Amino acid sequence: MPGYLVTSSNLHGVDYEPWSGTLTITFRDGAVYEYYGVPASVCDGLLAADSPGRFHHEQIKYNYSYRRIL
Repeated sequence: MPGYLVTSSNLHGVDYEPWSGTLTITFRDGAVYEYYGVPASVCDGLLAADSPGRFHHEQIKYNYSYRRIL
């Protein structure tokens, strides 16, 4: 279960490990991705965004290394 549920048509939930900078995003289709080296301020921005899906696409998806874990 994600640490934070988000209101989004594409994203379902977010979890963040500040000690490692790992941001885990669960998508509505069930896919789960880990993004590495993400600052806490970016996670905060995602959680506060009017459109978390757009924030993910514009600020996270192409700026951090990631892997699909599920």
